[in-house]
Amino acid sequence: MDAWRGASRHQLAGQWRRQGAPALRQLISGVLASTQPAPTAGTYELRASDEDRERVAAVLHDAVADGRLRPDEHEERVEALYRARTLGELAALTTDLLPEHQQPLRADGRPVMAVFQAEERSGRWVVPSVYPVTAVGAGVTLDLREALLQSSHVTVQARVVGATLTLVVPRDVRVVVSTTGMLGGRRHHVPVDAPPGAPVIEVTGTIMMGNVVAKAPKPPRASRFGRRRR
Repeated sequence: MDAWRGASRHQLAGQWRRQGAPALRQLISGVLASTQPAPTAGTYELRASDEDRERVAAVLHDAVADGRLRPDEHEERVEALYRARTLGELAALTTDLLPEHQQPLRADGRPVMAVFQAEERSGRWVVPSVYPVTAVGAGVTLDLREALLQSSHVTVQARVVGATLTLVVPRDVRVVVSTTGMLGGRRHHVPVDAPPGAPVIEVTGTIMMGNVVAKAPKPPRASRFGRRRR
C-alpha cells in the first residue's frame, strides 16, 4: 500500500489499471468459482461440556413448551442429551428445531462465504485451526467470545473485496493481522497485554478496498462508589 501513497490521481488511475483491476477480477473469479469445503469431521468428536448440554436443554424445553415437540419426544431427547458425550451428538438433537444461525451449537467447522449478503458466526461454535473466510460486497462478523478454538493458534484465511471483516474476541487472546492487498485498512482495538501462552488469532490473506477490524469488549467501568458498571 505504501507505493500508492503520495501519487497523483493520474498515477493512481494508471496503477489501478495495471495492478488493481486485474487482481480484483482474478480474486472475484476465484471466489465465485470456489465451493465450500466439507465440514471437518473432528469437530463433531470434540467432548461436550455441561454448559453445552444446558444450551441444548434450553432449546428442547422451549420446543416442548410451544408444541414443536410432543412430551414423549422431549423425554427421549432429554435422555439422549444426558447420554451424549460429543458436540456432534448434542448438535443432532436440535437440527430440526431451529434454523442454522440460531442453533445452540455449531460444530460443523464450516467456513464463511458472504457474497453480497452479510454473514455472522457467534455463540457456541467450533473454530478450526485454519478457517477460510470470504467476503465480497458484504461484511462478515466472527464473534469468538463463546467459541471453542480447536487450536491455540487459529489462522483466519481472509479474502475480502469491498467489505469489512470484523473479529470480536475475548480480552485474553492475542490478535495478529498480517493481510496484504490494495486500498485496504486495518483497525486493531484488542489489548496487547494478553497473558503468556494465550491463544493467537492470526488473520492472513488479501484485502482489497475493504477493512479488517479486531476488537475486544471493554472492561466494566468502576463507578465513583467503587462498584463496577456494566
